[in-house]
Amino acid sequence: MIKKYQEDSPKEDNSDDDDEESPDISNILTLFISILLEYLVNTIEGASVAINIPIAFISVILLPIVGNAVEHANAIMFAMKDKLDISLGVAIGSSTQISMFVVRVFFSIPFCVVVGWIMGHPLDLNFQLFETTTLIMTVLVVAFMLQDGTSNYFKGVMLVFCYLIVAASFFVHIDPLSIRKL
Repeated sequence: MIKKYQEDSPKEDNSDDDDEESPDISNILTLFISILLEYLVNTIEGASVAINIPIAFISVILLPIVGNAVEHANAIMFAMKDKLDISLGVAIGSSTQISMFVVRVFFSIPFCVVVGWIMGHPLDLNFQLFETTTLIMTVLVVAFMLQDGTSNYFKGVMLVFCYLIVAASFFVHIDPLSIRKL
């Protein structure tokens, strides 16, 4: 005879108490982060004037470095352990997340424009020639460096120098529209 084997352990309770709490915690954290980001965005202009750094430099260079510090540290640790494929995956994955965010934002732009208008903060998505050209050039440089799927110190140094050039260009760039407002 064949007997079924059952463990003497108690049966699992199929209650989803943890699953019910997760959306509440997620909503609370989202609200908390939204409030913090509102303060951050409101202080960028004041900080820019106080320390004499362009807003574009703070927005495009400094905030992404701080926001992705953990990912950058992981990529460096993997590269030091000679796991360059994982390191590149982390670095490129961060860029992919940003591009996916842009795609999601693209479909919600009309909603954001209306909400911005209601709040009295017009949403301007008029990207100037400088920002657009910089984005296209950086995509081309990274694609060229990664096309063969290998990496070495020379390519890494070249990408760091390209990043420094972009950072310096955003630091010294003066938007023609801001000149007209003066």
